[in-house]
Amino acid sequence: MPIDPDFPANHQVIGKIKLSDDEHFHYLWGPGSLKEAAENPEVKEAFQAKGEEIGPLGVSGTMVAVDWDSCVADGACIEACPVQVFQWYRTEHDVPAKEAINVDWEGTGSSVKEERKDYTDKADPIREHDCIWCMACVSVCPPQAIKVDQAAQEFHERAAGTFNEELSKGSAPPPHAH
Repeated sequence: MPIDPDFPANHQVIGKIKLSDDEHFHYLWGPGSLKEAAENPEVKEAFQAKGEEIGPLGVSGTMVAVDWDSCVADGACIEACPVQVFQWYRTEHDVPAKEAINVDWEGTGSSVKEERKDYTDKADPIREHDCIWCMACVSVCPPQAIKVDQAAQEFHERAAGTFNEELSKGSAPPPHAH
């Protein structure tokens, strides 16, 4: 089942995945639901080996979004991305995905397809702010777990409390502070 094309409207922010620079972050949207990952034999085996339960996770990112419930840790997106938006999140902090919102990230995890920890790992758009909108990741994702949509920035800004209604109107000049 592909990522919900309207996930920001149909989900709510359940956490923030923050870079330690105190500037960049992306949201984790939920609630999640059991999808491809929960049925994939390699994913199931990896969760069992770690002693972790497979459960709903949600969507990581907004403008570059990965449905972690669909992600089967194939790594095609990591390999295809020309600007290394993605990293295997467990190669930086080896914690269950639900705990990703509780740690600060440096963005030092691996961006190499073959370096995932195991099939519990997820491709995380840790550098979604660097995306060049080429859509390479979308075109190669086997379970169609990725959505790239620059227009989703409004959802990100509304969730962050930084959305400017005047600037969003487009034809009006930006407000000046005189």
